[in-house]
Amino acid sequence: MAVMNKEYMGLSGSQKAAAVMISLGAETASSIYKNLRENEVEQVTYEIARLKNLSAETFENILQDFYGICLAQQIIAEGGLDYAREVLEKAFGAPMATQFLEKVTKSLHTKAFEFIRKADYKNLMAIIQNEHPQTIALILSYARSDQASTILAELPNTTKIEVVERIAKMDRTSPEVIKEVEKTLERKFSSIVSTDFTELGGVDYIAEIMNDMDRGSEKYIFDELAKKDAKLTEEIRKRMFVFEDIINLQPRDIQRALREIDAADLSRALKGASPEVQEVFFSNLSKRMSETVRSDMEDTVVRMREMEEAQQKIVAIFRQLEEQGQITIAKGGGDDIVG
Repeated sequence: MAVMNKEYMGLSGSQKAAAVMISLGAETASSIYKNLRENEVEQVTYEIARLKNLSAETFENILQDFYGICLAQQIIAEGGLDYAREVLEKAFGAPMATQFLEKVTKSLHTKAFEFIRKADYKNLMAIIQNEHPQTIALILSYARSDQASTILAELPNTTKIEVVERIAKMDRTSPEVIKEVEKTLERKFSSIVSTDFTELGGVDYIAEIMNDMDRGSEKYIFDELAKKDAKLTEEIRKRMFVFEDIINLQPRDIQRALREIDAADLSRALKGASPEVQEVFFSNLSKRMSETVRSDMEDTVVRMREMEEAQQKIVAIFRQLEEQGQITIAKGGGDDIVG
């Protein structure tokens, strides 16, 4: 059993989480991001971008701690606390077993409203829309970001403002209050919710993760991160390939990608794009296809989310072709992100 060294002891929880995310690889890390709250995403992203080389010993300590906590949580779920203590003591010794159990039980106590993250937002909306704004604010603070944003958008304007204000001013809430609200909601949800979880990090790595994100989350992170560190934000953005960077590509590369792009996706993506981006695409389309896409853009009403999803699909096609060596991508050409 490795002894936790001084470097490890000096790391914050966010820095340790960043190290674990790095060890999992960009694709898995991107999937995990979808289950984090927005403030957690921002915090971990910031630490991944700043994290430099860690000693092999420190990295081993972090992964060992992470493994022990995951194992403890699994054993507690399967056999209870006493059984978990017995197994962990045999595997790690009594002192480390106690540490793992303390961390897990603390996590279980603070992991409130886990069940609502698996709920469809429509069901969640139906349950909470008549609750007091303070209760709604508390629940949305624990919901997934996509759930919270969709619900906020559909709340009555007066309620919406109250909820936003209360979330913004929320600091700490009594565990007893959280537990009571959670129990009440869980009863209401019982019929509709299924309760079925070397060089490290740096700018290049976080850019890779950001490239796999939806456009809305991407914009949020950049906006918030820029408030803390504008220079770091720009460094990350320069290493990414975003939709606006397509204007920097060679015509032959754009034409190659257009063979893979669905016309409906293209019309949705260009609906909110800049004139420069639109012109780049139209100049590389056949006359017939150009007319079809322009007609669809004029006749179709597109939601912001639909536009962002279409742009993300197109970006994914360009990146896939680059990975296959069929095109060459120049990154970091665009300064703005379509909101």
